[in-house]
Amino acid sequence: MYYDPLRDKTPYGASVAGKRTEFCFTLPAGERADKVTVILRRGAEEFRSELKFSHFSGDDSVYSGGVTAPSAGLWYYRFESMADGRTTYYGRGSGGCAVAGEWLPEWQLTVTKCDYKTPDWAKSGVVYQIFADRFAREGEVRFTKRGRLHADWYDLPDIADEGGEYRADDFFGGNADGVISKLDHLKSLGVTAIYLSPVFLSSSNHRYDTADYMKADDLFGGDEGVGRLCAAAKAQGMRVVLDGVFNHTGADSVYFNKFGNFPGKGAYQGADSPYYGWYTFYEHPDNYHCWWGSTVVPTVDKSAEGFRKLITGKGGVIDKWTAVGADGWRLDVVDELPTDFTDLLCAKIRSAKEDALIIGEVWEDASDKVSYGTWRPYFMGEELDGVMNYPFRRAIFELIMRGDREKFRDAVTLIAEHYPKQSMDVCFTLLGSHDTVRALTALSGVEAPYSKAERRGYRLSEEYYAFAKLRLKAAAILQYTLPGVPCVYYGDEAGVEGFEDPLNRGTYPWGREDDDLLGHYRALGELRRRNRNALRGRLRFLDDSALTVFERVSDDGREVLRTYYNPCFHAQWREVNAFDAFTGESVETLYIPPLSASVIAYSQD
Repeated sequence: MYYDPLRDKTPYGASVAGKRTEFCFTLPAGERADKVTVILRRGAEEFRSELKFSHFSGDDSVYSGGVTAPSAGLWYYRFESMADGRTTYYGRGSGGCAVAGEWLPEWQLTVTKCDYKTPDWAKSGVVYQIFADRFAREGEVRFTKRGRLHADWYDLPDIADEGGEYRADDFFGGNADGVISKLDHLKSLGVTAIYLSPVFLSSSNHRYDTADYMKADDLFGGDEGVGRLCAAAKAQGMRVVLDGVFNHTGADSVYFNKFGNFPGKGAYQGADSPYYGWYTFYEHPDNYHCWWGSTVVPTVDKSAEGFRKLITGKGGVIDKWTAVGADGWRLDVVDELPTDFTDLLCAKIRSAKEDALIIGEVWEDASDKVSYGTWRPYFMGEELDGVMNYPFRRAIFELIMRGDREKFRDAVTLIAEHYPKQSMDVCFTLLGSHDTVRALTALSGVEAPYSKAERRGYRLSEEYYAFAKLRLKAAAILQYTLPGVPCVYYGDEAGVEGFEDPLNRGTYPWGREDDDLLGHYRALGELRRRNRNALRGRLRFLDDSALTVFERVSDDGREVLRTYYNPCFHAQWREVNAFDAFTGESVETLYIPPLSASVIAYSQD
């Protein structure tokens, strides 16, 4: 049965409360219907609308019509046809297409409160994620922290002793001036936005245990360093997105002060501390609520008035760092934040800077995300602009490593169906992050050595490296041409390897990069620059007997970017009349090597 939600539903993606959603539904030749109906429901609410015969498409019958969801939220729909008193039911099959049967899944229709906007500057560019301590360092490094500073930039990160606790207290001294010194490198990659891991004062190298939200870490360059970086990036046409960790603080912080390293009384010192009510103590002082049982990051009660004032009040955290130059925020573990606090936080970010970008860390489908028993209204128009698109990462890996074309299409279609297009356009499409195994290592398919010490020093053999690089090049093409904005984890473009945290957080290998891989990423950056209109357009999949093929089509339909991925171990050829999207050269016969991807462009005047 012919129904494709990315083609046959208007609007594309999510709908808006009170506005009509139009459908086209096709019955193949030989299937007669006296009546075709779309049924929209949510719980006990149900709306039925008859689809009228529209036209013939070949020998197939096309029916069209629409229905209106009266309120925002998650709705579900299906189709029915009736002929000679017999009803046939149609539900969601693979890739969103309709199949006939009983008790079939319905399609989800995300209905937003309003037709909201997301920042145009964030669309069709390239995001570069920097782990602040490990990207680059420049100038004198004044090290005053507990722990140690690596003298050799090319050392491997420290790991915990066998059976010991990992303390994240080894540093390489990556700083703001180091990033500034490498902006030309980022420019050559087509980077339009830098996403920085936390830069606020902290006792750890990852800084997800904030010690003081109002002060940048001196090792990174302090407040002045962050300001210089934001200004220098802006001069190069790049924006800076900061990492906001508002679910928990560090135990070693101004607010908790477990170790007495800060003046004044923290919550750990007693109930007379101004911060005592920010935390939940089961038995003071050592039994307290913390994030995933880790005592170094006590969880904050986001309803605490003092905490809310610090983050969202006048002259607070959002105001300060917006004034310093931040263009947006990535909200760490946003699904741990209560909805009312997320509402308040997002409203504050937008009031501080109208076109600020707000990206949430959500690992699943963010449209129907349920956390702590509560549905999270991320895409209703009042909260997030977009999310870290981990579902696309999983889909790409399924296709590249297992050749599962059906699972790839289904996973990508599902997200594109469920998200408002304006949010889909700014989601970060990633292959790796500070929380995942390095893309090159993961794509090699090697089995991780048993001990952490062995994994620390492990590097791929020449043969496995070449195979992993072949896969990474193809994965990056998919990443750069799917909806959203590619988010490159620093060093992936240079051939950096590494297993899980902290082995995925090694330093950038300046002077030791894989130049061939760098060239590939630079070409991809240029591809996005030259095809920005198509890359802001719709996604549609094309049928092919052996290849995964999808297109991006500009809103006016005049520009088309088509991506081919060949999962076979032999080459494929396709007759086309187009242009190579990398070189601009005319192409009549497209050659797609084994396990590789190719991209062509059409211009339809």
